[in-house]
Amino acid sequence: MELYKPLVALLAIVNPVGVVPFFIHFTSGLTREQRRRTILVSACTAGIVIALSALFGLKIIEFFGISLASFQVGGGCLLLISSLQMLNAQPAEARPQDVSDGDSKVDAGASIAVVPLAIPLLTGPATISTMVIYADKTRHWWELAILCGYGVVVTAVTFVTFSASSKIAKVLGQTGINIMTRLMGLILAALAVELLADGLIKLFPVLAARTIG
Repeated sequence: MELYKPLVALLAIVNPVGVVPFFIHFTSGLTREQRRRTILVSACTAGIVIALSALFGLKIIEFFGISLASFQVGGGCLLLISSLQMLNAQPAEARPQDVSDGDSKVDAGASIAVVPLAIPLLTGPATISTMVIYADKTRHWWELAILCGYGVVVTAVTFVTFSASSKIAKVLGQTGINIMTRLMGLILAALAVELLADGLIKLFPVLAARTIG
């Protein structure tokens, strides 16, 4: 397994900088202590989702009798759709109703740290699919440990990004954030095509023969 690719894919999908406007919007009425707790819970939840997906994702796929090649094709398509969404300057996992759902929770006094910040704005089906696909590529326990460790990296990056959200928004502005989101989307699109092609070759080995020919 190429150890750097899962991390690049994760940082591109999670893209905490792209979620900064949502974070600022949802936490504008919170106290400093509530805001800090929201940052900690959302960052840790994102890391836990990533680690659990790496550890148990393959077992769930096997339980339902789904071939990994089929899952890889489906996951590649999902990543490609997410990358297209990012190319339109939207978070990879965001849905139109997420903002209204978050506003409703804020108005009701409920926490928005887990839903919608951590899930689905930071992590969701595309993130889980990515971890399952790369977990299958591991051949040693330490590779799987590194894959789970990337959850800690994402937690740290998200925590730092959200903590500095006001400064990031001031320096980059909405235009700068949109540009970064589009760049991450371009990187994710390339990785998605690679995973999709690999899955198609596993399903249809004749494609590999034609490529070699």
